[in-house]
Amino acid sequence: MTLDTTLWLAGDGATAVAVGLLVARGVFRTFPIFSSYLIWSLLSDAAAFTAAHSYPANFRTVYLIVLIIDSLFQFGVLLELSWSVLRPLRAVLPPWTLVALAALIVLIGAAVWPFATRPGLSALSMAGRMTFHTQETFAILRVLFFLVLAGCSQLLSIGWRDRELQIVTGLGFYSLVSLAVWMQHSTGPQYHVLDQIVAVSYVCSLAYWIFAFSQKEAERQNFTPQMQDLLLAMAGTARSTRIAMANSAAGPGQRQD
Repeated sequence: MTLDTTLWLAGDGATAVAVGLLVARGVFRTFPIFSSYLIWSLLSDAAAFTAAHSYPANFRTVYLIVLIIDSLFQFGVLLELSWSVLRPLRAVLPPWTLVALAALIVLIGAAVWPFATRPGLSALSMAGRMTFHTQETFAILRVLFFLVLAGCSQLLSIGWRDRELQIVTGLGFYSLVSLAVWMQHSTGPQYHVLDQIVAVSYVCSLAYWIFAFSQKEAERQNFTPQMQDLLLAMAGTARSTRIAMANSAAGPGQRQD
């Protein structure tokens, strides 16, 4: 058995254990998209493994389909984590907050997209360029999300025993290693052992999740007063702007409340 196969099996085994803990601890009720994403990871690995060994001619097609679905799941996970972080204030936030969060993630991703490149990328096919851009854009998004959540943990009143920070820490660690390898590949020789290190980092993230999910979750604390005031002020300002734009579009004598 090769090292690549061993890492593949180790990742799938750890993913299965993590999914079991998500169900046993009831975490899947709070994070259904993240739980589904781990289940999807098992299914996509099985599909990729089968295509690579039984239908090698169709592997690229299967990989692109898997990448599209995987990207949608990653977007959903980031949105779900963002919404969960706002749990203490969700009752008083306007109903369009979730849509605004989704739009914000899309805008940040669009801003990151041009920077997710490397020398010689233009020589690849359109599918190859899209694959690279998509993978690295989401890796950068995961790292940014981890940095923001960890950096603002005091204001958000979350700690390492909160599921949100546990999930994003695992994603952040794996993504940081992935980006480091991407940068090395972009500026120097490409060594397969570095790709294996990325696989090891993913297994380590899964091991961390297994440890974290086996522990009892801390009771979620309310935001600091400063953060509550800031978020409510932002929501109020956005609502006022939306009403003003609607009134302007409606014209004189058609004011909307």
